[in-house]
Amino acid sequence: MARNPQDYKGALKPTWCPGCGDFGVLTALFQAFARLDLDPNNIAIVSGIGCSSRLPGFASTYGIHGLHGRALPLGQGVKLANPNLEVIVTGGDGDAFAIGGGHFPHAARRNVDLTYVVMDNRIYGLTKGQVAPTSSLDFRTVSSPYGNFEAPVKPVVWALASGATFVARGFSAKAGELAEILMKAIVHKGFAFVDVLSPCITFNRVDTFKYFQERVAPLPEGYQPNDRIHALQLIEQEEDHLHLGILYQEDRPTYHDWLKKLEVVAGRSTPQELVLRQR
Repeated sequence: MARNPQDYKGALKPTWCPGCGDFGVLTALFQAFARLDLDPNNIAIVSGIGCSSRLPGFASTYGIHGLHGRALPLGQGVKLANPNLEVIVTGGDGDAFAIGGGHFPHAARRNVDLTYVVMDNRIYGLTKGQVAPTSSLDFRTVSSPYGNFEAPVKPVVWALASGATFVARGFSAKAGELAEILMKAIVHKGFAFVDVLSPCITFNRVDTFKYFQERVAPLPEGYQPNDRIHALQLIEQEEDHLHLGILYQEDRPTYHDWLKKLEVVAGRSTPQELVLRQR
């Protein structure tokens, strides 16, 4: 019998603020799991620290609530230890691009077969509203009372420049569309990055649902996500709108594909054994 989204719902109720954008991400993720008919026992959700990083506790899958900024190393380790698991790494823009920023480009270029979902609310929510890597210029917070003077990180540009083989952008208020993106990200063989615009309704009164709803737009008609340079140009030309959908996708050998080649050369029986012997 086919599974439904409720089959992935954990016993712990979400502790997010009522109206938080992360509810839409959780809903979309469960919908994607159900449409792919994934076994909850074959899914591992890994996170760091932050409001969004609480997500593993709300699912009936395996989960790890790890250290701040260290979700990607944990997720890569889980995938290397058990390649048969569907590994989903979740976090926020602070966890991903500030303290975890050193891990992001390396995970992307390695092309480890996992899905990285970043809930981008352009602020630090868990620690009560400080400026974050994706906060806009002049954004006023408790840590930037005179306005933010640091240029914001562009997550999808960073992912494209780092060699990610799947790069997409979604919006938590469009859970149905986001579920379709997440399905394709999970099925993709390689490092799949999904930047989700997910408003913080408590501490960010600028980048609200209304703000994004007035600016999000579908990809141009006929757009083909197979040209990295074209994708970069499209994002750099964005002004008052933000394109949603799959911006880029390519087929490239995954990290495990290379391990299998090394296994043959080194005479090992499994990629896991090779990794263990290299320690």
